This record gives sequence, C-alpha cells and structure tokens, in this order.
Amino acid sequence: GGYIAADSKIIDVIRSYAPGFIFTTSLSPVLVAGVLASVRHLKASSAERNAQQAAAALLKQLFREAGLPVMDSTTHIVPLMVGDPVRAKKIADVLLAEYGVYVQPINYPTVPRGTERLRFTPGPAHTEAMMLELTKALVEIWDRLELELRKAA
Repeated sequence: GGYIAADSKIIDVIRSYAPGFIFTTSLSPVLVAGVLASVRHLKASSAERNAQQAAAALLKQLFREAGLPVMDSTTHIVPLMVGDPVRAKKIADVLLAEYGVYVQPINYPTVPRGTERLRFTPGPAHTEAMMLELTKALVEIWDRLELELRKAA
C-alpha cells in the first residue's frame, strides 16, 4: 500500500497519469527465487554470454554475406538498416505472419528519421540453422519489397 499527502487536484492528476504506480503489486516469492537463481548462475558462468556473443557475430556475418545492410555494432544487438518507417514495419509484419519471427522495428524518435531499422537480438540458444533461415527469409522479403542488397565485399 501507499499514501499520498497532497492537494486533491494533485492527487487526481496522479490517479489519472500514474496508474502503474498506484495499482502495482509485489513480485511473487517464486518469481523472485527464480530470478535470484538466474543471477547467481550467470555470476559464475560465462557460457551463456559467450554463446550469445558467438550467435551475434554469426548473424552479423550471415547478414553481410547475404548483402543485407547490417549496421556496425560492438554489442549483441544486430541492427539491420531499413531507412523508412513504413518499410521497417512491413518487414517486421511479414516476418511474423509468414515466418513466425518477431522483430521490433525501431523508428523515430528512438532513432533519427531516415535511419529506421530492425533490431535483432540473437540469444545463446539460437542455432546456425535458425539464423540461416532468418537470413534467407530477409533476402526473400528484401527482394519482394524491391530493396537493394549490398554487394559482398
């Protein structure tokens, strides 16, 4: 529970614009125990981090080899430049509807206009076969939307 001491107008504003804080509940003990076990495991193990970094490197390589406009990134995030919010949404929609792959299009104001992109985050359990399938799907969509692929260097 909580208590707010304020003028009635301020309380009305808080009720109207901050329901996420008013109607919250605590996390269940089972959920907290699971999170705690995960944190303890990841503090002692590098296997998952190493596998995620390897998956990200492989996906970047596959995208580059296919001529897809992968952006430089030093993290596990694999950004794919689209440059148009409508096309970014269309690609994401086709990936989900036809290939069962969810990807988040990133648009303004998160990124500047004209730099809209798709943001892939491969995890340690993603296999090479999955990433090859994703790459093939993206090449097919790029072709369908008449987007230009880059020449392999």
